[in-house]
Amino acid sequence: MKKTYYLFNPGRLSRQDNTLKYTAYDEEGGEGQTRFLPVADVADLYVFGSLDANSALYNFLGKNGVSVHFFDYYEHYTGSFMAKEYLLAGKVQVAQTSHYTSRKKRLVLARRLVEGAAFNLLKNLRYYQGRGRDVGTQIAQMELYVSALPHATTVPEIMGYEGNIRQTYYTCFEQLVNVPGFAFGTRSTQPPQNELNALLSFGNMLCYAACLSQIYHTQLNPTISFLHEPGHRRFSLALDLAEIFKPLLVDRTIFRLVNKKEIQPKDFEVAVGGCLLKESGRKTFVRVFEERLKETILHRGLGRPVSYQHLVKLECYKLTKHLLNVEEYKPFKAWW
Repeated sequence: MKKTYYLFNPGRLSRQDNTLKYTAYDEEGGEGQTRFLPVADVADLYVFGSLDANSALYNFLGKNGVSVHFFDYYEHYTGSFMAKEYLLAGKVQVAQTSHYTSRKKRLVLARRLVEGAAFNLLKNLRYYQGRGRDVGTQIAQMELYVSALPHATTVPEIMGYEGNIRQTYYTCFEQLVNVPGFAFGTRSTQPPQNELNALLSFGNMLCYAACLSQIYHTQLNPTISFLHEPGHRRFSLALDLAEIFKPLLVDRTIFRLVNKKEIQPKDFEVAVGGCLLKESGRKTFVRVFEERLKETILHRGLGRPVSYQHLVKLECYKLTKHLLNVEEYKPFKAWW
């Protein structure tokens, strides 16, 4: 089974026969440890440090279907190298474009994406409410916003409700982790201003890239979205799907890491401009995030174990069926 590899240190990536050769650089810029990765075993590369590579290497990656996702110093996603879109189908792309340009059809999908995201956010809160956390007021407020979604007549209005739902949810974050040294305040980005915001930003970018990778292996076009507005040089459909899965893949990962003290304040670098994860924190987060992607649940509809990673791909298939008028799209809602 193909794996995702994370490159945290600066280094050089090159081809050696049918193998990827990665040589890390040490602090002085000299060559350090070298690793060899059989290209047939590589699904994606996540690059967090500077990477030396040439066009021949990217040609090799493209021919073997390996995607490369890039993140800057502040852990922001900056872009991806994607292999040729060999699965794109004209019929699906026409249908996808039609649903975007039709106000009525787009509203249906935008509303359901937010309903799915809100359901999974509420699922997290109800879990902790059952364990004595005082989040009843926030749950009631979020339910009011959800009940108003059917009355929204524009996508910006739906996005407004989504923002209110998530803002209310974030007011519970300190209660959900309940560990000294992890204040939240308000949501802050570019750069995040404290430890919890740094974890959210880092996790959200990983979730976005994971969704993009699964979209790429379907017939959907990642640049045509329904909730987020398609933008210049961004894969906005991945943003749409990430809304549904962030509560399960990112937030639950954060709750585990902080509550079990697998990540501690020492794993962050706090400066005047903001707060960032150190390499030790990034590696710990990635390890647990990968564990969650591979974790399986018994799928109610399929009657067999399915990984979280495969759930994202199944969401793409459901969306494709909706676009082709085969089956009405119903967003994924966690039942556990």
